[in-house]
Amino acid sequence: MTQDNLLTEKSIEFAIRMTNCYKYLTEEKNEYIMSKQMFRSGTSIGANIHEGIQAQSKADFVSKLSIALKEASETSYWLVVLNRADFLDEKLYLSLKADVDEIIRILVASIKTTKKNMV
Repeated sequence: MTQDNLLTEKSIEFAIRMTNCYKYLTEEKNEYIMSKQMFRSGTSIGANIHEGIQAQSKADFVSKLSIALKEASETSYWLVVLNRADFLDEKLYLSLKADVDEIIRILVASIKTTKKNMV
């Protein structure tokens, strides 16, 4: 499996987890504001990765992956806040945080590799 395919699959799986987490937070915890922010940024990661795959140039590809990286960073922030505010239990938080951290690592590596190959 190539790095792009791995990243695509991980982003899809993460978007599904974000959807389920958002549903849980709204239905079980009655939390609507922060969970919506987490949901939007968490599902935007994969959307930007998918846009990047169809990029018109390497620079466009880097731009889209950089946006995905920013969204992943924002998602990580919301997960921390939701955990510290006692909306996410530690087990769920650590699992989601591990997933987004892995996506961040792959994005950083992909961006660095692409930039290196652009020169």
